[in-house]
Amino acid sequence: MTEIKIPEMGLVVLVGVSGSGKSHFARKHFKPTQVVSSDFCRGAVSDDENDQSATGDAFDLLHYIVGKRLRRGLLTVVDATNVQSKARESLLRLAKEHDVLSAAIVLDVPEGLAAERNAGRPDRDLAPHVIPRQRRELRRGMRSLGREFRRVHVLNGPDEIDAATIRYEKAWNDRRELTGPFDVIGDVHGCRAELEDLLAGLGYEIVRDARGRAAGASHPGGRSAVFVGDLVDRGPDSPGVLRLVMGMVAAGDALCVSGNHEAKLVRALRGRKVRVAHGLAESLEQLAAEDEDFRDGALRFMDGLISHYVLDGGRLVVAHAGLKEDYHGRASGRVRSFALYGDTTGETDEYGLPVRYPWARDYRGKAMVVYGHTPVPEAEWVNNTICLDTGAVFGGKLTALRYPERELVSVPARQVWYEPTRPLSAPAGTSAGGHRENEVLNIGDVLGNQGVETRLMGRVSVREENALAALEVMSRFAVDPRWLVYLPPTMAPAETSPLPGYLEHPAEALAAYRSRGVLRAVCEEKHMGSRAVAVVCRDASVAAERFGVDDGTTGAVYTRTGRSFFRDPARTAEVLDRLRAAIGAAGLWDELDTGWLVLDGELLPWSAKAMDLIRTQYAATGAAARAALPVAADVLARADGRGLDVGGLRERIDRRAANAFRFRDAYARYCWTVDGLTGVRFAPFQVLAGEGRSWAALRDHEWHMSVAGRLAESDASGLVQRTASLTVDLGSPESESEAAAAEWWEKLTAAGGEGMVVKPLGPLPEDAKVQPGIKCRGPEYLRIIYGPDYREPEHLDRLRRRSLGRKRSLAMREHALGAEALDRLAGGEPLWRVHQAVFAVLALESEPVDPRL
Repeated sequence: MTEIKIPEMGLVVLVGVSGSGKSHFARKHFKPTQVVSSDFCRGAVSDDENDQSATGDAFDLLHYIVGKRLRRGLLTVVDATNVQSKARESLLRLAKEHDVLSAAIVLDVPEGLAAERNAGRPDRDLAPHVIPRQRRELRRGMRSLGREFRRVHVLNGPDEIDAATIRYEKAWNDRRELTGPFDVIGDVHGCRAELEDLLAGLGYEIVRDARGRAAGASHPGGRSAVFVGDLVDRGPDSPGVLRLVMGMVAAGDALCVSGNHEAKLVRALRGRKVRVAHGLAESLEQLAAEDEDFRDGALRFMDGLISHYVLDGGRLVVAHAGLKEDYHGRASGRVRSFALYGDTTGETDEYGLPVRYPWARDYRGKAMVVYGHTPVPEAEWVNNTICLDTGAVFGGKLTALRYPERELVSVPARQVWYEPTRPLSAPAGTSAGGHRENEVLNIGDVLGNQGVETRLMGRVSVREENALAALEVMSRFAVDPRWLVYLPPTMAPAETSPLPGYLEHPAEALAAYRSRGVLRAVCEEKHMGSRAVAVVCRDASVAAERFGVDDGTTGAVYTRTGRSFFRDPARTAEVLDRLRAAIGAAGLWDELDTGWLVLDGELLPWSAKAMDLIRTQYAATGAAARAALPVAADVLARADGRGLDVGGLRERIDRRAANAFRFRDAYARYCWTVDGLTGVRFAPFQVLAGEGRSWAALRDHEWHMSVAGRLAESDASGLVQRTASLTVDLGSPESESEAAAAEWWEKLTAAGGEGMVVKPLGPLPEDAKVQPGIKCRGPEYLRIIYGPDYREPEHLDRLRRRSLGRKRSLAMREHALGAEALDRLAGGEPLWRVHQAVFAVLALESEPVDPRL
């Protein structure tokens, strides 16, 4: 039995004359989707697998399919004769282009057997000279196969072919099965003492040899270290660093990738011609003082280091100089070069050092990429990448990243061990540290059919025409994008009520949740104001460090379309100061362990933001009706006095006049005079997120109501207003708590309130789609929405036929996107990833849904 080893991801080329059994071999050992057959492609372009005139088009199609599969990292098997080196050359070019390994499997059968098999196929009519010619070409090409492919497997005769088995081999860099937790450690450069300090600070227990030298380290909590390379050169004890790291790797307590300094040191130790600079002389001198066994072991260790590791199911990639997404998990000289040296522009800076291409600015990959290579004063996140080389050997510090916690741990250098060519504090000719403005959304992140992947609903799609409109709004009118971390979703109303004179009633909202298997719900007072999101930082240093805003501002207050709530920045700052004081007085900074919070609420009065709308739409309508209808009523009264039959018309006009006054009273309840912030109220109802936590996902609505109440109690300025709420048991429609909720709603709306929002209290059924909230508005408030006369029977009957399907779908999708934005924000993901979800909410608002719902 012959075992054939092939890469899990790569190109496999079957080689053999017609009739050698390639198609049978492919069907036996590979999935149908993995095999790309020249016969199939010939049939696909001509409807005849034997039409030799279609061969050119067939191979164009074959190469196209192979390229697409290799780009996606899929094992691809080519079933064609491939006996000519020219035919193989084009396939090998595709493998090289996509940085994957290639293997050839040669099926070598006697010429007579191949001819016999072809003769037994009525659909195949080969000329007598074809098989001998193919066999000659195969024989000539056998000598070059070993140079063309990484691996060549030759199966001689049908018995050996039938007995062959396939074994898949993972790439050396594929360690997705290792899930951590990890401590990724930046460039050490011979700073053995600092490395021991850092490992001890991370909780590792150092193992020492008989001479007291650090020879390994393990973590009692099961953590593993991952070194980003450049263990050697420049520092005082490169052998000591190697001894410690080699011991950890050998014991399974660490992984290590190669740095460019290890690669150069290996070449020097092997006697290759290298330029002895950048600390290489120090390493060679230090290693010369070690015994031969250690030098040999160190050489084998460094020579065996690979370019990068893919860890934790593909969520973490570690490479010395970083790695763009196209290269993750790939294997080629180009990939190794990028991982060790980065990508240079060909220029040099004023210090004579190469200017490196700022790959991190454009990175949009899903995996976190952790790297070193170019020293930076402080490790900083750029598009889910981070450089950990903080210049320990230059007098900076040695830094580690705790994964998955995303926590940075550093120890200071004990001294300046090596004077840098470029001062550590000087800006590098690279974007290793990056700039936060490069994390914002660009058009390629939102256009197309990729949609936004969400935790709650999977992929949510956005139409391109809606995306373009939203992009215009965000780019021209939105607040500073660094504060724009969430947009609130729309909310669907309750089912139409059958009660006389009512369009909405709490009974339908509660029944909807009961029918979905929800056991409890919370009813929250619905304030009639304008939806407002407040991002509040504890101080300016938090704003600069966490959000990259260093202009002195400490947050933002914006509308549900992302526009600043107040035109005057001073007014925004005053609101933030009051909210900050309330958060501090309530003890939430310490209790929630955060330096910033995102709050969702309602800003009152409605007139504070919507006065122009009130004047031009509602007040104009009300004034016209109140001016015209009494005159019409007076005319009809005089006509009635003369004996004309206008009774029905007069009654209708009288009702309309009364409705007009009710309409005016309805919107007037939500308008009052404000002077500065005097009269302005902010009613929070949800703490959305803080550092490291999406509170919207972690806590139920009772907790949010409790925190909102504490903010109101702790606010000495009078800005924060309490939101009343009531918890309901949904055990049965006749329950006392449901009756109490309906009674409470009646009182709220009778007193001029807008109504209430009903929200589910968990745990939620896994197999049912549950609306995140259902609004139930009062009958007089709905007069503002549907017009003064909406409660007239003929209008109410028509409105009861309103369709809620689109509105409910929109509410669910926008809620999922909002939750996704908060998850990404709390998880420390790059701003463009947060903006993908925020932007999608704004884009969905362009969908054709009745705005009155």
